[in-house]
Amino acid sequence: MAQCAYCKAETLMYECGVPICIVCSNADAKRKPPQTDRQIRASLLQDVIEATSSNNEASKEFESVMGQFPGGLPYPGGAQRVKNASSRLSASRNQMMQAHTRLNEYLGHGIVPEDLKRSG
Repeated sequence: MAQCAYCKAETLMYECGVPICIVCSNADAKRKPPQTDRQIRASLLQDVIEATSSNNEASKEFESVMGQFPGGLPYPGGAQRVKNASSRLSASRNQMMQAHTRLNEYLGHGIVPEDLKRSG
């Protein structure tokens, strides 16, 4: 299960490839889209920063879980902990790659993500 990109709650819901919980999704719908190039860059950069932070936390958690098994083989209940930590790390890496891709597409090609386009 992924963590919401904003509040870190566990969620199965995704919006534009980014995990988001129902509460944040409803709040996100009420937010105004950025109006200037500077605001768009700042929003995309903030997404990269948050995704990188989430990835760093997941990586530390995975290393901590793996460090508990000096013999290399986890005890039966530990296998699930390893699987869970690995899944969170994989999801956070995907989220980070998506955030970097969105920023790179905007900076390199001027492609504004759909969720940041001006309405009207």
